[in-house]
Amino acid sequence: MIYLASQSPRRRQLLDQIGVAHQLLLPGEDEDAEALEAERPGEPPEAYVRRVTLAKLQAALQRLERRALPAAPVLAADTTVALEARILGKPRDASDARDMLAALSGRAHRVLTAVALGGVPGRDAALALSVSTVRFAPLPAQAIERYVDGGEPFGKAGGYAIQGAIAAWVERVEGSHSGIVGLPLFETAGLLRQAGLLPP
Repeated sequence: MIYLASQSPRRRQLLDQIGVAHQLLLPGEDEDAEALEAERPGEPPEAYVRRVTLAKLQAALQRLERRALPAAPVLAADTTVALEARILGKPRDASDARDMLAALSGRAHRVLTAVALGGVPGRDAALALSVSTVRFAPLPAQAIERYVDGGEPFGKAGGYAIQGAIAAWVERVEGSHSGIVGLPLFETAGLLRQAGLLPP
């Protein structure tokens, strides 16, 4: 069993898909989880997603100790959408979501998901990074409006979920589909195997 330091139901489903037993280890009301995702000026997307993922892992390990829960490895992840050097985080409101989707329309962008595993006896924390490319067809203004009105962009990096309705406008994907969804299974399984938590 591992702890998953993520509120994402999609990450839970992906761990279930590869047969990894897990329990949630979520922030309490006394923690400002969103503050961990604050951007630093000029920080490249790759550095950002690595830093945020390791910060989430460290916060979760401290949470585990503070709550005196049974010891077990902890998995943390973060997904970032990057349009060239620009980081597109979670939209603040409907206007921000519309702006993000308009910026992504008819263009290719990168989806970076880092996953980190810690709390394994005798091992340092380990991190893996998955980078994929997604290209949207040109998005008509009406399609953007419908998508935003449906509420799907909120709480998602880049303002979209590839497993949702926006998939009808995805022209091309290169890389890891599960990584774009939020947890790259190849990299995750690799970390778990290296730690002896999955059979070879």
